[in-house]
Amino acid sequence: MLGHSGGAVGNACDTLVVRGEAERVGSNPRMYRATSRTTAAAQATPTSPPSPTPSVPAPRPTAQPTKAAPVSRGRPLPIMRPNGQRYHPRALAQLPDVEALRRLREAGVAVLLYGPPGTGKTSLIEAAFPDLITVAGDGDTTVGDLIGEYTQDASGGYEFIYGPLVTAMQEGRALLLDDATLISPKVLAALYPAMDGRRQIQVKAHKGEAITAADGFYVIAGHNPGVHGAVLTEALASRFSVQIQVGSDYDLAASLKINRTAVRVARHLAAGQQAGEVGWAPQLRELIAFQKIADVLGTEAAFANLVGVAPLEDRDVVAEIVTKALGRPATALALGRQL
Repeated sequence: MLGHSGGAVGNACDTLVVRGEAERVGSNPRMYRATSRTTAAAQATPTSPPSPTPSVPAPRPTAQPTKAAPVSRGRPLPIMRPNGQRYHPRALAQLPDVEALRRLREAGVAVLLYGPPGTGKTSLIEAAFPDLITVAGDGDTTVGDLIGEYTQDASGGYEFIYGPLVTAMQEGRALLLDDATLISPKVLAALYPAMDGRRQIQVKAHKGEAITAADGFYVIAGHNPGVHGAVLTEALASRFSVQIQVGSDYDLAASLKINRTAVRVARHLAAGQQAGEVGWAPQLRELIAFQKIADVLGTEAAFANLVGVAPLEDRDVVAEIVTKALGRPATALALGRQL
């Protein structure tokens, strides 16, 4: 009825969700419900009378429309992620990071985010793209995991179930390859035709079916350089024109009311890591977990756990730094004597 693809309509609905003017209530198929703000949003939208004899169909949007992040007193407001946690935007090219990623998607420029685990790469992507489909990559990821494979149904027969890549292409959604550099290059090769000018793949396992990407389809990836087995090949790197380093924002950790001593320890270890003196430093994920543990078990237990989660080869150094910061011995969290 609208003359646009399902992906384009879905992007418009996701835009309303980001603005709080609708809510998403289903994923397969995507379903949306009006909120108390939907009517006001419709009334505020300018309309024009329909042309009595349209000769040319309306152009389809090429991607999710660019939206400025909501601001308060000059600062972007936190954005709600699908898991209910809030994401606090950071600066990127003089823009809020979520807005910068949305503009890059609109321009069709693929992005690779790289940095240690726990620095917020996935959180940023989830905040930027409400229509996201995620593939958790590892060494066992197969072509079937991306494109789809035959699965036995209730009657004992087999049916072909499309994978996340095909779903994202058909619905014009964003696809995150999390830990993309852990996936075999031979498997990733199945993705490349969808990312170049062809925007099409062939599903050989399903009668050679050709799948063409709908408007809005977009690929973004995450890379953890320090993880064993992570290899950023030239073929993969060349597909991502923008590569963004992501580190922990310790100022944000402090503003989230995380224990100041824990943040200071993390900064110290991060400086040592950069200087090559230690191989590990707590990232934002570990600091958020620290505060949750401190709230439940107490600060002393939280610091003991911080020592315990450090890699074995760095544990003595971490324990020494925590000991100096606390002024008392700190060891890994462990069970004590029987009560």
